[in-house]
Amino acid sequence: MRQHCGVSRHHCPLLLRALALSVSAMLGTVIAFILISGAEALMTGQGLGLFGAVWNPAAGKFGILPMIQATLLLAFSSLGLGWCLSLGCCCVLNGLAPRWAARWLRGLLTLMTAVPTVVYGFAAVFLLVPPIRDALGGTGFCWLTAGLLLALQGVPAMTFIMDGAVRSIAAESRLTATALGMTTAQHLSRVVLPLASRPLLSAAILGLGRAVGDALLPTMLAGNAIRFAHTPLDSMRTLTAHISLVLSSDIGGGEHLSLLLAGALLLTFCAVFSLLSRRMARRVRS
Repeated sequence: MRQHCGVSRHHCPLLLRALALSVSAMLGTVIAFILISGAEALMTGQGLGLFGAVWNPAAGKFGILPMIQATLLLAFSSLGLGWCLSLGCCCVLNGLAPRWAARWLRGLLTLMTAVPTVVYGFAAVFLLVPPIRDALGGTGFCWLTAGLLLALQGVPAMTFIMDGAVRSIAAESRLTATALGMTTAQHLSRVVLPLASRPLLSAAILGLGRAVGDALLPTMLAGNAIRFAHTPLDSMRTLTAHISLVLSSDIGGGEHLSLLLAGALLLTFCAVFSLLSRRMARRVRS
């Protein structure tokens, strides 16, 4: 038994290293393929014209700049709303509401995590699009509709990330806060939330990554018009929606080159957001 345990302990780190190396190699291969494909799209055919503002396949123009704008606008707007809602839900779960309300909210958020994205989109087509169309005008399939649903979809994940950190910090500091005569709201606002700034930032980065990478809700609700959006009622097409729509109908030509560049840009956006979050987290920690 001792010899067997010794052999296991000896080979386990080697096995883990091999698994880690193989996974890293696979991810590196995928990332390299996407980036090389994007560079190839720029060097082949359209070149920097792919960053143009006009999408007109009949005229040979395949500019994806409106889709880049749509992706960033939709991601940051939905993050702003979703992060604020998540912070409010986190505070409710940690003492700003009666226990029965907190239990009800936690159950609702858990249920929301199990709902497929297509159900959100399908429900919004019948429950959200008509009121927006009747009250504000337009078609209802617009930046506002897609942003509201993206924000709602990201709330459960961001809330649970915040809640885990806030609950741990609150448990460690509750006795001291009680001794100082702090109320629950004062404890959360003056002690817990400032100490939980790094998890709050991590939740925001997660929400931003989900908003940038989601394809189904923008495809179903944003209208898919390839143009610059100036108001929340304007239709738009994001990079992810563009990839899903073009892949289903075209596999060659300028459209195909725009797909390669769109994939490389999405990967670049996610990498930049991740690096910025780490840099900000280090500053907060220091």
